[in-house]
Amino acid sequence: MDPPVVTPYVLTVDADVRDLRAADRLLHTLAAELALPEGVFGCTHLVRGDRPRVACSLALPTEPLLRTAQERLTAGGHAVSPGAPDAVGRAVLYPGVSSLTGTLTIADLLSRSAIDRVTVLGSPGPPAPDTRLVTGGHVRPQWQNDKLVLTTMPAVGGTLVPFEVADPTPCCADH
Repeated sequence: MDPPVVTPYVLTVDADVRDLRAADRLLHTLAAELALPEGVFGCTHLVRGDRPRVACSLALPTEPLLRTAQERLTAGGHAVSPGAPDAVGRAVLYPGVSSLTGTLTIADLLSRSAIDRVTVLGSPGPPAPDTRLVTGGHVRPQWQNDKLVLTTMPAVGGTLVPFEVADPTPCCADH
């Protein structure tokens, strides 16, 4: 495992969560309990090694908010540490996420949210700005080289959909 990435106003919450859905729920719960503002980034991070799990990071806008969050999370029994576990978190909470519902163009997605870039699996270049994206209400970009990047895949009718779906079918579900 790489050493933690220490960035001002970022903390990691390690609640011994084992899957992404539970980590997503935890981030939403923490954001509500802490009354975090809209501009907060909340990410999940896969932690490998002898105890695989999903840790969560929160990037907060101010040092006082960081201190308050850290105190309240620690008092609530959460394991909290400074910085992020790595630099490639999967964003669950980020500016504009609540406006990414239904079908919108790539240009709209980029202008409404903190997402910096969109890629398409199997495509050498970015999609055209007027390409339609069917979000399914589940848009989980990942940090890549300090940019928030959404990976998509082609779908019906020339549209795109996020690569990650909200409720994936487990491998071998019909066995």
